[in-house]
Amino acid sequence: MRIAIVGGGLGGLTLARVLHRHGLEAMVYEREASRSARSQGGTLDLHPESGQHALAEAGLTARFRSQARPEGEEHRILDPAGRMLVHHRPEPGTFTGRPEIDRSALRDLLLDALPGGAVAWGHQVVAATPRASGGWELTFEGGRRAGCDLLVGADGARSVVRSLLTGTAPSPVATLVELIVSDVDRRHPELARLVGPGNLWCVGVNQILAAQRAGDGSLRVGISLPAEDHRELSELFEGWDPGVTALVTAADGPATVRRIEALPIGARWDHRPGITLVGDAAHLMPPVGEGANQAMLDGAELANHLAAGIADPDAAVRAYEEGMFARIGPVAEMSARVQAMMLSPTAAEDIVRFFTPATT
Repeated sequence: MRIAIVGGGLGGLTLARVLHRHGLEAMVYEREASRSARSQGGTLDLHPESGQHALAEAGLTARFRSQARPEGEEHRILDPAGRMLVHHRPEPGTFTGRPEIDRSALRDLLLDALPGGAVAWGHQVVAATPRASGGWELTFEGGRRAGCDLLVGADGARSVVRSLLTGTAPSPVATLVELIVSDVDRRHPELARLVGPGNLWCVGVNQILAAQRAGDGSLRVGISLPAEDHRELSELFEGWDPGVTALVTAADGPATVRRIEALPIGARWDHRPGITLVGDAAHLMPPVGEGANQAMLDGAELANHLAAGIADPDAAVRAYEEGMFARIGPVAEMSARVQAMMLSPTAAEDIVRFFTPATT
């Protein structure tokens, strides 16, 4: 069986790695020219029941722990005046929680665990055509072609493969403004102390200023706003503590503005033989900590279903899809609720309540 995975992100690479462990070959087609063609973004907290479980299925737990930062789980939540509202400190030196790892380091870990030639770089899919004998014919930019028996769309938010299964499209839920403060310990030690080893959120009315420590010594700063908010940076932080807004003024270069989108809660598709989806292509959610974790779990679960049901791959894919739809429903609902809470007028009170354990 020839398996084609379109997209070399975390979900697609986890799928390829777990398939490889089961003795099943797959080709990953990635549109980027190389693994270093672009920045892979900030850090991720890997959850025990999803991302870490997927890495265990991939046989990569030890390598993950050698690069992860348990201290990165520390989380500070402030108000615009700089007052501490919540300060979560993880158990020192343990991996019992949700340790952080740079997205680029995690992707490299998965890439390094694949056999040579398993990823075809510079292959952007422009069309997929069903073959009369079953499977698919893929056409790449530039005219190259390849065939497969099973096509897996792991090609993210704007998935080409998704359109072969459903007309459902993402809609905007927020705007994210991203900035970088490099070499923060040397150049801006006061900001290094403010953020600490992990993450910081400063929660205002309908907006959040966040920062996270990266493994390269930089801070990745993000400003989350409602999708319809188009104010300039200079208009966002009137009355805020200058010690907090220095996260913006200390940034190295111009801001990058991204539209954050999500698929409708409960989105699914009718099963079609020879094709399926994983990760954001299947269930794009607001970025509140679940997307990468669920994508990796998708990849591991699909690989395990295929390995166990190699005699009937279509039944294996169907079983994966039904299990994934059931799992993702509550996760997508929770993610949408957290996203709405974070950008509400009462976000500070709501978030403190969310992060404060109930007492009896």
